[in-house]
Amino acid sequence: MAESLYDEVGPSFFDSLVDAFYEVVARDDLLRPMYPEDLTDAKRNLALFLVQYWGGPATYSRERGHPRLRMRHVPFTITPAARDAWIAAMDIALDSVRDRLSTERFNELREYLTSVARQLRNA
Repeated sequence: MAESLYDEVGPSFFDSLVDAFYEVVARDDLLRPMYPEDLTDAKRNLALFLVQYWGGPATYSRERGHPRLRMRHVPFTITPAARDAWIAAMDIALDSVRDRLSTERFNELREYLTSVARQLRNA
């Protein structure tokens, strides 16, 4: 059986990715207003979601229930510009951890995150 991404990189990888992502979000005029002033919970939730999705513990679901990504994002107006800003921020974050992934895993992770961002556009 193939090893999960989580098994390959461990939880600290996802913490690093999420920290790098929110560093960009904190400076982005389009994205920042969509997040609470204190980003602590948003960071934790994203890290837990990614850990679970990529083969780690199911802490996210135990604490928050089914991810229901579309429902959780309905309160936010996600325009094509917001989607593109989110993807750009995540690309910067991914580049910051690229050396910890094989090219195949990097592409798989980037493709997934980009796909989800496109699916969540709602305006």
